[in-house]
Amino acid sequence: MKRTIVTVAALASCLAINAAAQTPAATEAAPATTAPAGPAKIAVIVFQQAVAQTNDFQRRYADLQKKYDPKRQQIQTLNTEIASLQKELQAQSATLSDAQRATKAKQLDDKQKELKRTGEDAQGDFQQDMQQNFSAVAGKVSETIDAYAKEHGYTLVLDGGNQQVPVVLYANQSTDITKAVIDAYNTKSGIPAPERPAAASAPSAPTPQGTPAARPATTHKAPAGH
Repeated sequence: MKRTIVTVAALASCLAINAAAQTPAATEAAPATTAPAGPAKIAVIVFQQAVAQTNDFQRRYADLQKKYDPKRQQIQTLNTEIASLQKELQAQSATLSDAQRATKAKQLDDKQKELKRTGEDAQGDFQQDMQQNFSAVAGKVSETIDAYAKEHGYTLVLDGGNQQVPVVLYANQSTDITKAVIDAYNTKSGIPAPERPAAASAPSAPTPQGTPAARPATTHKAPAGH
């Protein structure tokens, strides 16, 4: 949920125009009797952080890690095989015939291409799964924010973590409702926090392009030209 002051002002303007169009002309001259609105109550939330730190998203993230473990193992095996072939070529270069050297070079080239293809496919699939899971949880977090804002009387909630369009230049810590919304979401969902090793950390929120920190990247780069 990304709302800026400009968006709210535009929405208010549209509502005012619609209301004027539907009001009978006879009532336009009536004096205003509505009391002036009170001061605005504004809150700030780091939306992506709120989504990523819910028990729901962390459970989904842990499930994705398990899903892609076989791919990581496959990539590690390919790295090991490539390193072994490279050592063989270096150690046996002087004793191998031209045909044997060409055979091993082709094997190395094939393995490097397979590693690149496997790594790219795994990364693309992982990012797609991450984005789908993030979007699913984000929609429900937005609903939680709406309910929380109404319950606590906030008139405007700004996303303090939007790096592309920063809308918050300063915010007192007391206005940050990120933790409160995470707690409210976890309570409503009833999903417990997933168990993880003590050294493990919570997943970072994915950017629109994916989640570089969580991708099953390769550890070996093929030489130039492969």
